[in-house]
Amino acid sequence: MLAKQTPLTKQMLSKLLRASSSKPKQFKKIHALVLTSGLSVKNSLLTQLLEKLILVGDMCYARQMFDEMHKPRIFLWNTLFKGYVKNQLPLESVMLYKNMRDLDVRPDEFTYPFVVKAISQLGVLPCGFAFHAHVLKYGFETLGIVATELVMMYMKFGELSSAEFLFESMQGKDLVAWNAFIAACVQTGNSAIALEYYHKMCEDAVQFDSFTVVSVLSACGQLGSLEIGKQIYDRARKEDIDCNIIVENAKLDMYLKCGSTEAARVLFDEMRQRNIVSWSTMIVGYAMNGDSEEALALFTMMQNEGLRPNYVTFLGVLSACSHAGLVNEGKRYFNLMVRSNDKNLQPRKEHYACMVDLLGRSGLLEEAYEFIKKMPLEPDAGIWGALLGACAVHCDMKLGQKVADLLVETAPDIGAYQVLLSNIYAAAGKWDCVDKVRSKMRKLGTKKVTAYSSVEFDGKIHVFNRGDQSHVQSKAIYEKLEEILKKIRNMGYVPHTGSVFHDVETEEKESSLSHHSEKLAIAFALINGRPEHPIRVMKNLRTCDDCHVFAKFVSRLTSRDIIMRDKNRFHHFRNGACSCREFW
Repeated sequence: MLAKQTPLTKQMLSKLLRASSSKPKQFKKIHALVLTSGLSVKNSLLTQLLEKLILVGDMCYARQMFDEMHKPRIFLWNTLFKGYVKNQLPLESVMLYKNMRDLDVRPDEFTYPFVVKAISQLGVLPCGFAFHAHVLKYGFETLGIVATELVMMYMKFGELSSAEFLFESMQGKDLVAWNAFIAACVQTGNSAIALEYYHKMCEDAVQFDSFTVVSVLSACGQLGSLEIGKQIYDRARKEDIDCNIIVENAKLDMYLKCGSTEAARVLFDEMRQRNIVSWSTMIVGYAMNGDSEEALALFTMMQNEGLRPNYVTFLGVLSACSHAGLVNEGKRYFNLMVRSNDKNLQPRKEHYACMVDLLGRSGLLEEAYEFIKKMPLEPDAGIWGALLGACAVHCDMKLGQKVADLLVETAPDIGAYQVLLSNIYAAAGKWDCVDKVRSKMRKLGTKKVTAYSSVEFDGKIHVFNRGDQSHVQSKAIYEKLEEILKKIRNMGYVPHTGSVFHDVETEEKESSLSHHSEKLAIAFALINGRPEHPIRVMKNLRTCDDCHVFAKFVSRLTSRDIIMRDKNRFHHFRNGACSCREFW
């Protein structure tokens, strides 16, 4: 007589699910057991199964299983929304929401945080407005978690005023809401606003935590606000905030982004605990500051200590090679990634862009072009932009035109690339071509990004545009600038007027150059800063040749160190020389 089979229970299947591996096949077998046992009505089991499938990324089977359910409850809908967001499938999430509304299923307070996050991933602003209207319709706008996601969505879309309005309207904002908003400001490049809201948070007597400190230190790094960052960190220590390794790494990153490599190395050497982020941050920071030898030496030291590099580490190593023109070394490190058995170490687009930059800066323009054509990945605007930048450095009009045409197809709305091409023609004196490029920009509606420079003084960030006269010390700044220009001309300084408009007289060209934002920021710092402190200037675009020469002369004239960070790298000026060694 056959032994009677023990019937499966909900507890047994739940235990089986918890003990199962991350293989989708196992989950499908368990699903079959659930169906044949008659326990499919137990929503908790189906939820567990859905979550397991979501975890391994099998969203097709998860959706198939969901569609076979009879009138799934709202928390199962929410589980699927969560899965689509987690697996970066925003369009499927939006379509699921439409399906839910067609079936007249009412959303709850847990639905919209996931749906709004999906809209952020999708990147379609009109959809964002539509879903915001639905949030208002169902009365969920007052819920902190929903309002926070809406704020972050608007921040990602660049709708800063809408994001700020929503955040100022939130009632009873808790630490989570403040942290989310400040972090979103930093992630979207609005670091000055992040610091502003940090101060408002303190004024509202909301006690900050380590997450807040990480965000504000990152903001200070982006702005080059070393002193403000130090003050915030010191306050955190005084208030017994947990300054864990994540905070220490953020502080390390801030020092490096402010050009203070010596202080960063002291901090790095004194850290009780270091992880791969610490090492990678230091290597990337050295590369950015032009200390290529230190970056590569640290990479070797890291390997000797048995630490495995990640893709960020290699990005720093390749950047170090690029900034120093170490072509053979760069190729060797890149090939290490290509030959690696670790899937996570395979080169990404950023690594390819570094290699293009390295080859291009070294004058190997055709090799860089062939390198792009043989890439296994589709080249993006960053990769073509790196080659166009190299064409500008080496005045290669023919290849520059070809690359610019490809960039118009890849990123037609980014005017910086057309400006680069215009500068190539201007440097070669091809003014008719300059006119054609600018005419094309007008037709396409592309806009040139406004250049600005900033400098920190007395706990505030002072921002300057070219020819700016809005600063309260404007009269003194221009007087100081004229005084400096007169002195350095006697030392041999000659303005680089090659790329200034061809229909402008020489005197006007020199006047235009002399009022660049970097020069105004340096003059301001000379008036207000202490003589023993270095001058730190942050520029949002690549600094021009003339301002680079100007800074060298000023550092020699005043015996002041000038640290200038532009879009691509740092320039450390000391006694009339630059750390870039003219390779930039």
